[in-house]
Amino acid sequence: MSKDDSSVPLHLGLILDGNRRWAKKRGISQLEGHRKGYETLKVVCQAALDRGVKYISAYVFSTENWERSKEEVNYLMKLLLWVFKNEINEFDQKNIRIRVLGSRERLSKSIVKSIEKAEKLTANNTGGTLALCLNYGGQQEIADAVRSIIKNNVKSEEVTPVTVEQHLYSPDIPPVDLIIRTSGEKRLSNFMLWRAAYSELYFSDKLWPDFSVADLSAAFVEYAQRQRRYGK
Repeated sequence: MSKDDSSVPLHLGLILDGNRRWAKKRGISQLEGHRKGYETLKVVCQAALDRGVKYISAYVFSTENWERSKEEVNYLMKLLLWVFKNEINEFDQKNIRIRVLGSRERLSKSIVKSIEKAEKLTANNTGGTLALCLNYGGQQEIADAVRSIIKNNVKSEEVTPVTVEQHLYSPDIPPVDLIIRTSGEKRLSNFMLWRAAYSELYFSDKLWPDFSVADLSAAFVEYAQRQRRYGK
């Protein structure tokens, strides 16, 4: 597909499901599954950007994921911190802008500081935006938008869908055109609830670490064949 192919989604959403099952099938640590999942994310994101996708939102840690074991949560936080500290220069060199969507509450000061540094470093990059949904929940995003609207003293009769959009996390990021979820699960799991209003959904039985560039291409082919009516 060429970069100007209109059949490619402007904004791609990724629900990275199956890291733990992938590891269990191989008799290795769940933590190793998450590491492999990150490697897959890098490859798939680069392929998507090369095909002309401008925005990618990846569900890397939800507000519900805090309920997992302390060992797993700690590892995921260390992995994310490592990414922000050691991988950010590579993203910058590839002209990729990094954004982090979600609440900063419960995140360590070191992670918050690394997020701010990564966003500042890549702020002017134009090769595409990778939005990492970290400590993210779609319902929480809408609740935070409502809180922001109230805080800004917007009158109730002036509140419209556009008003809500303007108070979402990183409001310049557009609605999601295509959401891919792996591992055979068929639900959104609180991902991008507002921006997913008219998203096309694509479900793959592959576990996320096994999801390949060829699988991404297959999803794009199906997306190109769908007629998007937006309720019309």
